[in-house]
Amino acid sequence: MRAHASILHLDLDAFFAAVEQRDKPSLRGKPVIVGGTGGRGVVSTASYEARVFGVRSAMSTREARARCPHAAYLSGRFDAYRSASAAVMAVLRACSPLVEPLSLDEAFVDLARADLPDLEVATVTGLAEELRARVREVTGGLTASVGIASSKFLAKIASDLRKPDGLVVIEPGTELALLRPLHVSVIPGVGPATVERLRRAGVHTVEELERVSQEELVRLVGKAQGLALFHLARAEDDRPVVADRETKSVSVEGTYEHDLTDRTQMAAIVTRQAGEVAKRLRAGGLSGRTVTIKVRLYDFTTLSRSSTLPAPTDDPATIARLARTLLEDLDTSGGVRLLGVGVSGLADWIQEDLFAGAAEEPEADEGTVVEAAEEPEQAGARWRSATWAPGMDVVHAEHGRGWVWGSGRGVVTVRFETAETPPGPVRSFATDDPDLERWRPPAQEQPAEQ
Repeated sequence: MRAHASILHLDLDAFFAAVEQRDKPSLRGKPVIVGGTGGRGVVSTASYEARVFGVRSAMSTREARARCPHAAYLSGRFDAYRSASAAVMAVLRACSPLVEPLSLDEAFVDLARADLPDLEVATVTGLAEELRARVREVTGGLTASVGIASSKFLAKIASDLRKPDGLVVIEPGTELALLRPLHVSVIPGVGPATVERLRRAGVHTVEELERVSQEELVRLVGKAQGLALFHLARAEDDRPVVADRETKSVSVEGTYEHDLTDRTQMAAIVTRQAGEVAKRLRAGGLSGRTVTIKVRLYDFTTLSRSSTLPAPTDDPATIARLARTLLEDLDTSGGVRLLGVGVSGLADWIQEDLFAGAAEEPEADEGTVVEAAEEPEQAGARWRSATWAPGMDVVHAEHGRGWVWGSGRGVVTVRFETAETPPGPVRSFATDDPDLERWRPPAQEQPAEQ
């Protein structure tokens, strides 16, 4: 560990849901769940109001609806999340040139590279307060929880201790005193299965885990996880903050509050992410040749695998198929805390017949699938109906801007409000109403360059 508490971890609180509550006044203070809204959907983020009912990230939407049926279930608006994330990362990079984003909503910052007079606790605490205030300002009111410590592991734990909107600085020399009383589940990768194995061995707290030999831990949970737990139980973590310097790409990724272990669930997540990447490629008039998956394991080890096509594509089925194949080759048995899909090797043209007829379409979370045998006019109308995803930004020629409350049976219901207005009225329209269309910011952002 470092001699000073000089690694900062910032985590935006319930990020996707918080952005939705910020932009939709009628949802403030109410349960909001963002993710796949269909029968096989997965919760990406739940607001703190929804978490009271036991809803959490990576839970199936079906179970979430059973626990919290009165919540607002939204399919998400990646452009809005990406814009807020970019603003936050700019604030962090203005503080230190060494910023390691973990996902859209969290990052490590090396304060040893910040322009500070010293790294004493009072100094880094003051800086953290300034950063949190600045984040709130640039995002229109979003809150962030911050932890500062002498290692990445401890900084991450510190940021979780007083969520939401908290700040914890672990003073050098107090690390083990803070860590030992905590439940073993605070350690990344210690999910329900590992907790149960450790419980059977009489291990409940980090202090009890510290007493277990390396050999016994390997026997209990396997070599990779056993070695990681042995060191983390002793607060041993010397990993540096490493800035992300990947090539230009379009990517989507998510970090999950509880480690993923279900392979079927992970395949469903990367399929949905591939669809979002394809949408962003098409919005930017781009295609790409190289499909990459990014996997961060329980012990923060980050793996990536890529596959390069003979020609560029923006086809969601092709991207999803390759992403699932790449995922199958990785050992994720210890648990996964982040999954992502990206496309690089960008071009401004598409090989239309690439893998034509060979790849299946990924299952949609909501909407209606357009049958290929339909007449063009019918297909166009049904496609328009399928685009009204819950939470989507729309604009009506008479009523102005709003968002999709829900749709079905040829009707779309819209609540007309924005972040700058009070809660607005609700109106329903035919799904093919020519006065209703999707709304996008006037200066649409280009696909992210990483």
